[in-house]
Amino acid sequence: MDSFIGRLYPSTKFLLVVVMILLSMFTPDYRFQLGLFAVILLLSLLSNTLGQFLKVFSKSIVLIVVFIFVIQVFIIKNPDSQPIWGFISFSEIGLATSIDMSSRIIAISSSIIWFFQTTSVKDIIHALELAKVSKKVTFVISSTIQLVPQMSKLSQTISDAQKSRGIETEGSLMIRVKAFIPMMGPLVLSSIQQTEERVLTLESRGFSSTIKKTSIYAIKKSKWDYLIAAGCIVLFISYLVWRNR
Repeated sequence: MDSFIGRLYPSTKFLLVVVMILLSMFTPDYRFQLGLFAVILLLSLLSNTLGQFLKVFSKSIVLIVVFIFVIQVFIIKNPDSQPIWGFISFSEIGLATSIDMSSRIIAISSSIIWFFQTTSVKDIIHALELAKVSKKVTFVISSTIQLVPQMSKLSQTISDAQKSRGIETEGSLMIRVKAFIPMMGPLVLSSIQQTEERVLTLESRGFSSTIKKTSIYAIKKSKWDYLIAAGCIVLFISYLVWRNR
């Protein structure tokens, strides 16, 4: 967040992501999708989040891409499918389909990953409050964004507690499955308890109060935010004109 891009206003970065997603959806060429991915890599580099981006990307998107490739190329039957062994066959149509789908997923998902890595939840919520968004809507968005990290951290805490009691949580697939089932009870109960604590915290801070609130934390738009936002709009309009000429 300490880079020039990280300090941009949340709505500016969101607009940039929306434009990239729309360009990806409207352009079928996989080379264009990979070009967008290269742009996102450059943005991650300039944002000082490239290492973190590649770590998340390799653990999530790469697995999805490999799965799509295997299913489309070797499992799904197409008119040009050539048998290899058993139910496994090779299809050039499936290969083309997998490349198109995978490149689009890479472009769209990587832009979303970059946005959340360069924009803190605090900035997003404060920007929504300044935009006069309903407090209830803001709370729902905040809770949704923080849900996965909180559940992941809580599950890791429960796993460490089980390890300290001598319960095996690492090893073969069966050992992991056996360790996962007893973890679900404490995870669900802890989540319910945290929900109750969150409600009490909100009420103690006057969440339901209609009085106008002040905030110590402040973020403002700079001239770069307006220039980048205007550039994104001009770029998208130019793209539409070029597509429809």
